[in-house]
Parts: sequence; C-alpha cells; structure tokens
Amino acid sequence: MRKHTKQIMVGSVPVGGNSPITIQSMTNTNTSNIEETVNQIIKLEDEGLDIIRCAVNSLDDAKAIVKIKDNISVPLIADIQFDYKLGLYAVEYGCDCLRINPGNLKKESEIKEIVNSCKRRKIPIRIGVNSGSIHKDIIEKYNGVNVESLVASAILQTKMLEKYDFTDIKLSIKSSDVLTMIESYKKLSSLVDYPLHLGVTEAGPFFSSSIKSSIGIGSLLSQGIGDTIRVSITGDPLLEVKVGKEILKSLKLRKFGVNIVSCPTCARTNVDLIKIVNDVEEKVKGIKKDITIAIMGCPVNGPGEAKEADIGVAFSGEDSIFFKKGHFYKRCDKSRLIEQLLEEINLL
Repeated sequence: MRKHTKQIMVGSVPVGGNSPITIQSMTNTNTSNIEETVNQIIKLEDEGLDIIRCAVNSLDDAKAIVKIKDNISVPLIADIQFDYKLGLYAVEYGCDCLRINPGNLKKESEIKEIVNSCKRRKIPIRIGVNSGSIHKDIIEKYNGVNVESLVASAILQTKMLEKYDFTDIKLSIKSSDVLTMIESYKKLSSLVDYPLHLGVTEAGPFFSSSIKSSIGIGSLLSQGIGDTIRVSITGDPLLEVKVGKEILKSLKLRKFGVNIVSCPTCARTNVDLIKIVNDVEEKVKGIKKDITIAIMGCPVNGPGEAKEADIGVAFSGEDSIFFKKGHFYKRCDKSRLIEQLLEEINLL
C-alpha cells in the first residue's frame, strides 16, 4: 500500500497524497535559449512528461522562465545551485517550484529569503540532497557519504524551512549507489510525511542507468514509497520519460496506452520477431487504449504464456494464429499480420 504523504501543488499538478505518481525530466538546453528549450519540453510533453525542471544558472535563465511557460503545458521547476539570488529571480519570473541543494546553499539568511519569497507566491520547494554535494560538516559527523549523512542533510534542511513556517516541501535524497539510495529513502520516509521525489543520481548512459533506476525507483515504489520520479540518463531526456513510463506501467501505478508482451525468441522462431515487435510498437504508440497485446514467436509461447493479453498472435508455419484471453481466435497470413493486428485492436 502506498504511503499517504502531504499533497503539494506544483503548478496545476498535484504531488503526494492520493495523486498519481508523476514523471519528471530535466532539459539539457541552455535555459536562456527559449526556442530550443521550449522545443525540447514539447517533445517531452508528447511522450508523457508531467513536470519539467530547468537549470537556472544566470539572470537570463530566470528571465526566460516567463516566455518558456507561455509555450508549454507542464509545470516548470527551477533548479538552483550556489547563488540564492537566482532562486529569488526564478520565483519572481514565475517558476512553479524551486529545487535547492542544501549542500550548495549553506547560509540560513539566504534560505530565509528564498522561503519568504516562495511563501508570498505559494511556490513549493524541493530539498534536493545529492550524495556528491553533502556539506563537509555532515560528512565528517557521520563518517562519510552514507545513509545517515544523506538523511541528516535532508532533515536539517527540512527543519530550517519549517522554522520559518514553510511546509510546501518535497524531498529527494539521491545517490549513485542503488542500495544506498534505497535505504536512504526508506529511512527518510519513516521520518517525514512530505512527498518524495525518487531518483538515482549520476546513473550513467542509457543501458546501465535504465537498470539502476528501474531497480532503485521500482523497489521503493513497490513498497509504497515515492510520489514523483525522474530517471536520470546521460543522453536524450526523451529516454528518461520512456523508462519512467515503463517503470510505472510495470507496477500498475499508471496507464499509458498499449502494453506489449513478446517472447525473447529462440530456435523455434521462424520469423523476424524483433522487427515485427518494433514495427508494432511504433504503430501503436499513439493508441490510448489500456490494453495488452502479445506477439509470440511460436505456438509454444502463444496462448498459454500470454493468456492475459486482450489480443495476441503466435507464429506457426506460414500462418499466424490470433488469440484472445488465451483462446484461439483465427488464423491470418503472415504478410498481413501488422495490418490485421491493428484492425483487431481498433475493434477492442
């Protein structure tokens, strides 16, 4: 059962409480380049993004927020490092949430100014703890970067915000080590009721980061921990959204249209199943129906192993066998497979 956390609003999108678990990503354009940034965000929106984060490294970046928001549909989080004044500017120019790193913003007077600015405009703050930037005093106290120092950093910053009567908070506590990340979030979840943003930081290129994030994020979500996620990938942010969607789909936490089940292929497969599956995936990506389709390389992997599919196909000789919910339905010539499969999907 999912832990019930405090619900906050990031723009028009609820995070926490009973609201759906949201998918985030971060632009890798220069934020002040409004055209490039907007174009990237729109592509991410089309893929299923719920919330976008942009780095604010200069006053020009902060000023760009207004025009960026005029051209996108999702809320925008401003990511601030080192210079607290950029946080004030980002709030002034309309960000929907502010991400601060307690390891890089250390002066309480600066935090107080940020808090007061966010309170006036009802802007939430994400306390984003990162294993690579924990304050050295905390590292020394807890003998290194570990679960205890990560959690302590998050709690210390949370108490500072609460001191100024600010509770529109969400928390992240990211590590590049998956086991440390999992244990840190579990401990933090036991100590606070604020919504948690899940992620494995510095996860690496696509292949390794997908695995690390799926294990780390998926493990916590399966235990009811987490309210919003970001899959960090060194690469195209579109991949972050795609992997995030698959994590949520696999745990039945969100529905994103057609779910494809297919076998891994073996010597019994006498068709180019990989190409067929890729072609079908491309054809159905715009279909919003919450259905499962199965594509199997032979009758062995057919109805029996994909009996939960709404519609499925297994290849046998020159024919393809269609089945529904595990029962034989009809035969079809291989040459018309994709065409007829799409017809059957439209009839569901």
